[in-house]
Amino acid sequence: MPDLDRRRAWLLTMDDTPQSYVDLDDPRHLEFEYVQRLAHVVDLCADPGAPLTALHLGGGAFTLPRYLAATRPGSRQRVAELDAGLIALVRDALPWDPAADLTVEAADARAWLATAPPAAADLVVTDVFGGAGAHTVPAALTSVEFLRLAAAALRTDGVYVANLADGAPLHFVRGQVATAASVFPELALVAEASVLRGRRYGNLVLAASRRPLPVDALTRRAAGDPFPARVVSGDRLADFASGARPVTDTDAVPSPPPPTGAFEL
Repeated sequence: MPDLDRRRAWLLTMDDTPQSYVDLDDPRHLEFEYVQRLAHVVDLCADPGAPLTALHLGGGAFTLPRYLAATRPGSRQRVAELDAGLIALVRDALPWDPAADLTVEAADARAWLATAPPAAADLVVTDVFGGAGAHTVPAALTSVEFLRLAAAALRTDGVYVANLADGAPLHFVRGQVATAASVFPELALVAEASVLRGRRYGNLVLAASRRPLPVDALTRRAAGDPFPARVVSGDRLADFASGARPVTDTDAVPSPPPPTGAFEL
């Protein structure tokens, strides 16, 4: 669907759920709040403009890879998107810059990650949704075993970042924090206050690394967004996840589906 307010901007929907937004003239323009938060992590994980080697699990219309190519020229990016038909549609209708070092593959995200070169990526991004309303995180991408694959693909100072979704009582995201904490020593969770308090269903961005994350700078960025968000880390994040146990492949379940009408256009 075209955005009538921007000349070459488009909204991709799946099962009537907004999935991606792309401005072909300005890939730096990010419409969705959660993508802005993912981009904050990307912006702060290395010196400004420095190219990165990035692995993206989930493609959609490739909003974040386009952003990374524009803000960090020379970055090497690989994307795993399960839906080959979607890849073909986006490649035809919303082509990306041919100068970008961007490889897109039709593949299952977890199986594809398992084949990634070890300790070679600066960034691993998980933004995969399926199931009801195309807004449920698959169980296979929620476990300790999965996060160990991500950690193995990352350099020692690499960063993992995931787009999650949950609603009250936030059992799913608390479990994801506990799971990430069993693999990575440094964590930060970014979301609007109403989502963190369980007042409404919404997106939460989880960042993890073996090295300290730029929490102060991330906090300032998130607070200055059009829809301000909070950053929870350290003891506060440990308290948030208190009582939650790491998720394994044996007990992993998808994220809870959104309530009816949560993402209606």
